[in-house]
Amino acid sequence: MTAICKRPLFLFSVALAALIVPLLLSSCAPIERADPISSAMRAYESYNLPATLPRDRSKVRVKVSLQNRMAYVMEGSKPLLVMPVTVGRSTAPTPRGQFRIRSKEHQYRANTHGYAIKGDQIRECYLRNKPKGWRFHGTPMPYWCEFKTAYGFHTGWMKPYPASGGCLRMHKNVAPKFFRLVSVGTPVNIATTQPEDATIGRNVPRPPDSTRLPSNPDRMMALTQDFFTQHQTPTFTNQ
Repeated sequence: MTAICKRPLFLFSVALAALIVPLLLSSCAPIERADPISSAMRAYESYNLPATLPRDRSKVRVKVSLQNRMAYVMEGSKPLLVMPVTVGRSTAPTPRGQFRIRSKEHQYRANTHGYAIKGDQIRECYLRNKPKGWRFHGTPMPYWCEFKTAYGFHTGWMKPYPASGGCLRMHKNVAPKFFRLVSVGTPVNIATTQPEDATIGRNVPRPPDSTRLPSNPDRMMALTQDFFTQHQTPTFTNQ
């Protein structure tokens, strides 16, 4: 009688173990979680905007709104490219006024800030603070379009607030398009606001904030030309 009573209990225990053991094993398995930095980097890398080539390059002009942090490349009344820009911080504001593109250089490097290099050692520094006996290589500023001495449009990390040293930073995938659209002599108007802010500048998607993204390696920035080609191939809607 005792053996007969124990058999159902034994079968119940086996069945219960069959349910519990897989649960225990699965709880020990590593849980893969999305890396927020990787996701943010992918979003930043994929950002891009449409652009149109002009019919008459002599009619191209650039208008910049500091308040809206937006640049409008126009051919007459037609927008060729509407792009967010990072403007100068309060202690180093972007100059206002009427200018013209003075020079263009794809592989431009800053002449005041960059990297001190000695053997295998690399340090970020300003030229004025470079240690004696070290050589200096300026910060890469791809697709440089200068509109005033020491001020220009160029590729740089994009922020949702004024953050540059006075230059106008462009997203790396959009910078080559701007570079192609403007010419030496293209007029540039920089003001607090522009009429286009209320129309074509209202709903332009902005790039993700780059604040939390990892910086490019110093060795790459100081010793190679790789940063000058780290962008998508530029395409135009009428190409």
